[in-house]
Amino acid sequence: MFYREAGQYKTTYKADMAVFPLVQDRIGIIAILAIAFIGVPLLASEFIILSVMVPFLVFALAAIGLNILTGYTGLISLGTGAFMGVGAYACYKLTTIFPGVNIIVWIIVSGFFSAAIGVVFGLPSLRIKGFYLAVATLAAQFFLQWCFVRIPWLYNYNASGAIEVPERTLFGIAITGARATPEVRYLVLLSIVVVLAWLASNLVHGRIGRSWMAVRDMDIAAELMGIRLLPTKLLAFAVSSFYCGVAGACMMFLWYGGGEANDAFNVNQSFNVLFMVIIGGLGSLIGSFFGAFFISTLPTILKFGVPAIGIPLTGAFAEHLTHVMVGALIIFFLIVEPHGLARLWQIAKQKLRVWPFPY
Repeated sequence: MFYREAGQYKTTYKADMAVFPLVQDRIGIIAILAIAFIGVPLLASEFIILSVMVPFLVFALAAIGLNILTGYTGLISLGTGAFMGVGAYACYKLTTIFPGVNIIVWIIVSGFFSAAIGVVFGLPSLRIKGFYLAVATLAAQFFLQWCFVRIPWLYNYNASGAIEVPERTLFGIAITGARATPEVRYLVLLSIVVVLAWLASNLVHGRIGRSWMAVRDMDIAAELMGIRLLPTKLLAFAVSSFYCGVAGACMMFLWYGGGEANDAFNVNQSFNVLFMVIIGGLGSLIGSFFGAFFISTLPTILKFGVPAIGIPLTGAFAEHLTHVMVGALIIFFLIVEPHGLARLWQIAKQKLRVWPFPY
């Protein structure tokens, strides 16, 4: 088989700890990026881009953020939707106050506002954990959602109470607003996701990531080893909320083009992202992509793909079937394979590396 490790020697610690240690892995990621940046915009229809690829990228970014907190640090959060909303509203306010600044800058900067809010609600994590921390973050979800609805300043006193995304351009090309094409939105969003995923990969494979995993495995032992729990946990909350905030801004400005907080950033959204992390795999960045792709595309497949092959499914039945399938898969993975789809992918790669010999 072509997928072999033999002959690829590692002479430095840096090479041994590389994210993609095999040449085939590096070739594969380059091929995936080439397909994503070139193949999808050229070959995919507008429906596929807006209904499949854009939601997948938005939720992948949010799942990475939650996975950093829950999968790598072991801190449960049920406020992901609220932190996404903070990013969306921060980007909206910054865009209206400073209209001359490029919208991509404000999408990234909005993540820092979400990170600040995440640190505030992450303060109890030093004293509580598990179920009690989950309840505390759930309280943050309801409090922030109330703020989104009850504070008119956040949505510029619009009569509809919704975010109205203005048109913004980059090099003369509209990237938000009615004139922005699906291909342009997709490419901008893809670029943001690739850069932030690369940064997250470097974080979790470095000293900070090792500190997070030490806290996750046993926080008392980590503290005895010299890891300061409060800065480490608050940094995890800040980084996680940053990614969720950027995902919320991308959702509103590059996908929806406007909307209300009750619809986009409610508690259902928090659970939705949590399910992506569970199914994709806790403590795995690639698992975040697997889970986001599966859950974000499953409703589209059931509503449009299944009827296209001759199996009649109504919209309501497809929605109910989606909930049933997701619930069944969560139970299955929690019992059979707690590390989710990412672990299955690792097993398949390991079998390829030793095939046809058993191990």
